[in-house]
Formats: sequence, structure tokens, C-alpha cells
Amino acid sequence: MAASPPLLILQDIRHSLGTTPLLDGATLSVSAGERLALIGRNGSGKSTLLRIASGEIEQNGGGTRFLQPGATLRSLPQEPDLGGHATTWSYVEAGLGPADDPHRARTLLAGLGLTGEEEPARLSGGEARRAALARVLGPSPDILLLDEPTNHLDLPAIAWLERELAGMRTTALVLISHDRRFLESLSRAMVWLDRGTTRRLEQGFAQFETWRDQVLEEEERDRHKLDRQIVREEHWLRYGVTARRKRNMRRVGELAALRQRRREALRPTGTVRMAAAEQGGEGSLVIEAKGIGKAYGEAPPVVRDFSTRVLRGDRIGLVGPNGAGKTTLLNMLTGTLAPDEGTVRLGTNLSMVTLDQKREALDPALSLAETLTGGRGDTVFVGGQPRHVVGYMKDFLFQPDQARTAVGALSGGERGRLLLARALAKPSNLLVLDEPTNDLDLETLDLLEELLAEYKGTVLVVSHDRDFLDRVATSVIVAEGEGRWQDYAGGYTDMVAQRGRGVEALAGPAAPPPAAPKPAPAPAAAAPQKKRLSPAQLHALAALPARMEALGREITPLRQALEDPTLYERDRRRFDRFSAALAEKEAALAAAEEEWLALEMLREEIEAG
Repeated sequence: MAASPPLLILQDIRHSLGTTPLLDGATLSVSAGERLALIGRNGSGKSTLLRIASGEIEQNGGGTRFLQPGATLRSLPQEPDLGGHATTWSYVEAGLGPADDPHRARTLLAGLGLTGEEEPARLSGGEARRAALARVLGPSPDILLLDEPTNHLDLPAIAWLERELAGMRTTALVLISHDRRFLESLSRAMVWLDRGTTRRLEQGFAQFETWRDQVLEEEERDRHKLDRQIVREEHWLRYGVTARRKRNMRRVGELAALRQRRREALRPTGTVRMAAAEQGGEGSLVIEAKGIGKAYGEAPPVVRDFSTRVLRGDRIGLVGPNGAGKTTLLNMLTGTLAPDEGTVRLGTNLSMVTLDQKREALDPALSLAETLTGGRGDTVFVGGQPRHVVGYMKDFLFQPDQARTAVGALSGGERGRLLLARALAKPSNLLVLDEPTNDLDLETLDLLEELLAEYKGTVLVVSHDRDFLDRVATSVIVAEGEGRWQDYAGGYTDMVAQRGRGVEALAGPAAPPPAAPKPAPAPAAAAPQKKRLSPAQLHALAALPARMEALGREITPLRQALEDPTLYERDRRRFDRFSAALAEKEAALAAAEEEWLALEMLREEIEAG
């Protein structure tokens, strides 16, 4: 049976912004029921390509757009505009066609936590995004284009959206998102937009990074073969991503060690252990909270009887639904808000830097260089050491010719990178990040994870990005409901394994009942006792070290052979065969290391329980 023809085709799309080429022969084909992830760096033209696909703008350099007659298409923009509407319901209703079901749209609004009576002028960014989602999901279109749908959404809303989109079997999805877990859950094919052109892979996002690395490694070999002159900045920007990812993989082991230390710190400790931890060096105390609580007016407490100890080098994630009190708890832990009850003791000689997620700390009139140097010459001090501003900019994926670019002309992702650059240049030993992953592309997220791994101080981070928390957090503090908070060692996935569930919405009918019967720590202790490694997991834990050692032995001669600079010219087939074998062995070794570390951490958690 022949496959159905595509509903939407973009062919050889060329588009420029002013005199700067953005799209140079890009293509996109969308068939019924497809699940496509559109991937690319910030500024690569993803949103522009989606706007051309939706018909919102026309390409100005050539190419064709075809939409099947009768096919319905809806598009979610990054910045929804609710102007001209008195309520959220009037905004959603305006997006419905004559044949669409208003009841479904009402149900979607309720599922997203809105009543329909909200005034658009009073909405937060997250609430505006929820209303826009109800507007585009309500008609159940043939094609749905979603540009960063998870931005400003909390974890319960992201989980709800995943379920809703997964259930729309006949609707074709094209997704732009920085949320790895979201893309892994929903995508079945990928379109990579890079340097104006597109490549397509008929696999889900879980395979993207391996595929991208292979493509870039092939390009790197071709670059050496043809001896083309590529500027150093572009070379590092493109081909350095593979090396950065491999370094991050190596740090998985370091993160496991930090999580083990965090598990030990969360256990009941005697006075001798506490005294040792408060001395200088690696184990010095950063924050100690005892029985802190906070309430506003007559409302129930947002924090109730919470205690924790944060040590130097810890990376603590705060997670919970919007309105749970994450910012309140963060402010109490950092000493900027006094608790109503209990005490917070901060370590000595703390130097705190905070990253503002709203980007309000940037002056749009200043240039990028002036923002980093404070307007004083071309030198920026990083950790007390002078560096030329252009060299420091390149660390954060900026090109030298952007040094004099006004901040107001930067994209959201570029402003995010600039805030990171400025924050990390300041001397500090406590870094407070509020939703740092918003507007960052996948390669910038890799960079941020690497920078946090190298950071010598302590990190407190509020985030709804599950994959990011898994990659950086040594523990997560979770809103349990009714003002209770619990500290779990490990990342987000570790927390779910210990807790038995993810983060629920505040208004969810199932949330209050479980919270009421467990004021004591007994349920937290009981959950790990029920867990045990399966026979298959036990076998893998025992067999994987030998497997990793064998792969290491197989990799060594391949690397040695490829180090011969004459091999390519002497025997191209052998070079290609060895290169492919090396890539396969290294991927297998990385997968084995990840599996072993995950199993080892699970075993330690079970034993700790």
C-alpha cells in the first residue's frame, strides 16, 4: 500500500534577515500523524522556518511551500499575543472553527489550570503559554507546529502536555524544544537545521546526539582531507561539541561520587560528624536550615518544618509545581528572606551570584563587550584572572564580530548565554540559578552543564527540565504538598524512583490525600525497602565491568592505527573501516558505562535505605 502524500512540503527554502542569509535550501516534509523534532542552534532559523511553514511569513529568497487543500494547521508561537481579548476563553474561542468542539477547548483550558475568566493583561508568561496551547490544541488540527511549548510551564503541566500530544494520534507534530526528555518522549523523526540547510533522520530524538556527532566527525575528516581553511571560532563551535559531550560523559562518574556524598550527608549524623563537616576544605558547611517555615497571611504555609544541610560542592535542584513556594524556599535558604519559624545558618565567606531568568538585569543599550567588562576596556576578570573579552565571549559560543552588538539585538538564547557569561565571571562560591535552561538550545545546554561541572562552588537551581536535573543535580528538594518539602539524593529520575511518583499539580485531587498521612519520615524509609535489583540487573551489574574492560582493549589498537597520519592516503577503505569500528566501540563503551553507573547508584540507594 502506497504511503499517503505529505500534508505540508517546504522545498529549497531560502530566506535572509536583512543582508544576512538565514535559510539556504532548507526543506521540510510533514505527513499525517508524523512526530518531527526540529533541532538547531539558537539563531539557526528554526522559528523562521516554522513561521514560513505556518504561512505567517513568506520566504524572501526563493523556494516553495505547499499545503494540501483542506488540511488544517495550527501554530504555537514562542510569544503568544492575547491582545484584543477580554478573557482567556475569548482568546481560545477565537481560534475555533465552525466544526470544532467548544467543549474540548474548555476541557483543555481546565486541564491546563485555567478557568477561562482570566484577564490577559494579568497573566504570567506561563499562564499565557497555557492559554495559547488550549487555543491550538482545541481544534485538533491535521498539523500542529509547536515552538518551545514547555517554556514557562511547570513539571505537572509538561507531563500533562506530553500525555495530551501523545493521544493526538492523527495530528502531525513539528516540535521545537530545548527539553530533551519532552523530545525523547514524543519525537519519531528529526530534522536538523544547521548552517541554513536541513538533514533528516527517521529516528527519535534519543538518537540525535550520536547521529550529530557522527555527521560532524565525518565533516571534520573531510575538512582535513581537503585542507580547507575554517576559522578557529567556527571550527570550535561546530566540531568541539563532540569533545564537550565526551567530557560530560566522563564527569558522570564524578557526579555519582557527589551524589553518594550527598546521600551520606542526608543521613542522621552525630555532633562529631557535623563538627568535621563545618571545618574548612571540601566538606565545609554552606547552608544549614533547621525547622524553617513560612506563611503569607491566613493562607496555609508554603514551607513547613523543613530542615537540610548544604555542603560545599553540592548541586541542589528545587522542583515543584508553580505556586508551591520554590522561590520562597530558595530565598530563605540564601538568607534573603527571614523564615517565620526555625533558623537558617549560612557558612562563612559566602559570595553569592544570582542568575535572573527574566533577563531584566541586562541593559539593552550596552554592547555585548561592555556588558561583560562593565564598560572598562577590553578585559574581563574571570575568577580574578584577566582575560580578553573576545576570548571569553568565544567560550560562550559568541563570534568576535558580535562584541559591539547591542544587547537589545540579541536573541533570547543569546541573552541567556550572556547572563551566564557575566554571572560566571564574577567571583563566587554560591551560584543561584532560576530556570537557567529557558531559551537555551541543546548545544548551549551542553556548555552550561560542562561549566557547572567545572564550577568549584555550590549551586542552587530551580528548574522544570528533568534531563538537566539528571545531568547536574546531586540532590533535589521536592514540594510534597501542604507546605512540606523533602530532600532526595540524586537527580530527578532518582527522586521519582525513591518517591514512587513525579511532581503533581497543586490543584490535583490526588495530591492532598497522600500528603496528609505521611508527616513522619516512615513512608520515605519504606519505599526503598520495597525496591530490589532484578536478577537481570544483578547479572548486568556483575558482567558490565568485564564488558567495559574488553571494549577498552578493543578500542586501544583502533586508536593507535588511526593515529598514523599516512593511513588515510595509503588505505582509504581501512581508514573508513577503523573509523566506523572505533565510533561503534566508543558508543558501546559509553552506553555500558552509563548503564553500570545507573545500576550502581540504584544499588547504593537500596542499601542506604
